Amino acid sequence: MGRVIWISLAALLLQYPSAGQTVVADKGTPPAAISAAANSSNQADSSVADSSTTGDAPVADDGPSNPSSSMARAIRNPTPDYAPMTTSERARKYILGAFGPGAILRAAAGAGITQWDDSPKEWKQGPEAYGDRFGNALAKHVIREALEFGASQALHEDNRYFRSTDTGFFKRSKHAVASVFLARNEAGGEHFAYSRFAAVGGSSFISRLWQPASEDTAGDGAVSFGLTMVEDIGFNFFHEFCPKALTRHFKVR
Repeated sequence: MGRVIWISLAALLLQYPSAGQTVVADKGTPPAAISAAANSSNQADSSVADSSTTGDAPVADDGPSNPSSSMARAIRNPTPDYAPMTTSERARKYILGAFGPGAILRAAAGAGITQWDDSPKEWKQGPEAYGDRFGNALAKHVIREALEFGASQALHEDNRYFRSTDTGFFKRSKHAVASVFLARNEAGGEHFAYSRFAAVGGSSFISRLWQPASEDTAGDGAVSFGLTMVEDIGFNFFHEFCPKALTRHFKVR
């Protein structure tokens, strides 16, 4: 009999459910649970009444159990300390990237490698040949930076390298490799680095225009593209593991 009375009382209370809250009772529901649910319903009604009096709309609490809400918050602000680049910052990054110490070091290293490999063979050996290879590497790099500047501006991409927040050599190495394929949008979220890949591909094939016959084919352009991406990975390792005082002049955060 007592159970029937409790269920009847609960049914009367449920005739006036609060917004978004409905209490369902079954035969196995204990009286204490029904009473707690009713109290919760009354408290919600009081909150709605208070909000209507003050003019403020009730705010729904997504809570940790709502994965879509958590994902939305993560997309809106995935990195609290991230700030998108301004046009002037992009221009400064382009000038430093195309003509700064990092560009000179990269061209010098590339020229040394191709000099050692005697590539292309038509340029032979000696100081003059090294100058040709250095000019070739620098010209290709400047074209790449110009293309990347324009494409990243149009696509609102940030191709800067950000050091890993993890510890351990393996995790930081994985971050250095993966960062070659990723760029950040204006919210700080990561996606495929379209502007970087387009710029590297464009410069690799444009530079075929002044190459000698042994390296002016489309296949040679594809090889140049791959080698440039490997170089980017190498410089990411440099940015990741060298002291910040040493890398601050080489486009590192």
